[in-house]
Parts: sequence; structure tokens; C-alpha cells
Amino acid sequence: MNKILSLLLLLFTFLPASAQDNEWELIFHDEFDGSEVNWNVWHSERGFVRNEEYQWYQPENAHVENGLLVLEGRLDSIPNPNYNPEARDWRRSRPYAQYSSASINTRGSFSFQYGRLEVRARIPAVIGSWPAIWTLGTSMPWPSCGEIDVMEYYHIKGVPHILANAAWGGNQRGVAKWNTKTTPYAHFLEKDPYWNERFHTWRMDWDEQWLRIYLDDELLNETDLSTTINGRIGNNENPMRQPHYILLNLAIGGQNGGTPVADAFPMRYEIDYVRVYKRSPL
Repeated sequence: MNKILSLLLLLFTFLPASAQDNEWELIFHDEFDGSEVNWNVWHSERGFVRNEEYQWYQPENAHVENGLLVLEGRLDSIPNPNYNPEARDWRRSRPYAQYSSASINTRGSFSFQYGRLEVRARIPAVIGSWPAIWTLGTSMPWPSCGEIDVMEYYHIKGVPHILANAAWGGNQRGVAKWNTKTTPYAHFLEKDPYWNERFHTWRMDWDEQWLRIYLDDELLNETDLSTTINGRIGNNENPMRQPHYILLNLAIGGQNGGTPVADAFPMRYEIDYVRVYKRSPL
């Protein structure tokens, strides 16, 4: 009997936190077990969108394969329908896109305020890639809406890092205040030289007081929500105390992604599941 109890205790120890803790109730999940992306839940961005990134976003680069959501970055040549050689806006000044990729989100179909977000994924840890798991608030323009970066990967001064961030609005339009934590990718490779070949679990625990971001149960960053107050443009409100929706994307190049190399393509950002929990009533 003692041996059986020891085995059960060992099994319980290695269960994910959400499975151990009975106070968490699953309120949203996508296990990507179907034959295609559920476009009733997920919505695709299109075109050149943000951060002077190189890719053209399109839904064709998101597909479900063997129980995984795959966001694929490809070498491409896509004419820009908005091209204007005299335009100053980078979205219009480029005659075509040399790369394509996918960015999907739950805006308008699912949002949540407080709880636990878990995403199990395998990222393309190569130069030029900029995969992310993040959320945005449902009201006010960026950054006054609030942004939570559960995961970003990119190179900083030539060195790969994994980032966990929170951002909110200041007193200048389009300029955010940040709580950013950058962890060198080497930190994870020291633990496991095959880290890049494996799936890992990113988790965000969010309540009225704190926002905490974990990678495989290691705390990467925490934010005291008493400090996340917008400036006057954001009406001095707290965007971390409103509902947020979920975004998953694979950016290429741009302001942070770095210069990609041809051998890195196709890039595959693979997501096993997305789950959201809320605390069960006591």
C-alpha cells in the first residue's frame, strides 16, 4: 500500500499546475484536434500590420496538422495591393512582400479578465523569427488598451532571448510604459541542449493584484497591477483590469526580428493547445 501511495504522490507531483489545482475551472480551450483552424473562434490578420515586419500575414499560413496549430513562415513574393511609390508609410511603400506568415486572434469571439492562460508550443528559435503569445485589452487604442506578452522570442544585439512583458499607456500617444524581462536563450539551453526541439508550456496567472508569467513553471516576470495606470491619453485607467483577447503570431524581421536567412524557411511555430482557466467559486 505504501508503494502505491508513493507512486500516486509522484504522479501528482508531475501533473501540470492546472491539473493539480481543483480551484481552476476550464473556460476556453482549443486542442487543435480537428482538420482545420476553427475560424469561428480565431480571426486572421492580413497584410503588413505592425513593427515594420517583413511578412505578409494571411490565413493560408495557418493550418492544423496532427493535433497541432502550425503558423508557417515562408519565403514568398506577394504584390502589395496598397503599394504607392510616393508613400511614407512602410505598409504602402513596399511593392511586394518577400515573406508570408500567419497571425490569429480571438478578438470579438473570446476574451477573459483574470485567470490562467496556458499555451504549449514549440517555437522556431532561429535568427529572423519573432513568434509570440500575447493579449490585448478590448477597449482603447494601443498602448492604453494594455498588452501582455506571455512569450516573445527574438535576437537582442545578436543574442537570442525569450521575453515576458507587460505594457500600458503613458502621456504620449503611441508610447508605452513597459515592465520587460529578457532571459537569454542560453539559460534554457544550459538546462537542456535539445530545448529547441521540444514543446514547452507558457503560463500567465492574472488576478486583480498581480500578473505573473511562467515558462515550464519557472517565473520569468511579474507585474504589480497597482502600477499599470495609463496616462491622461488612456483616461488614467488601468488596462490590466479589463478583459483581454488572445493573439498568436509568427513575425519575421522588422524592428526586433532580425534579418532572416533562407535556410531557416519554412519556419514552423507549432501550438499544441491554448487553455484558459478561471478560479472556481469557494
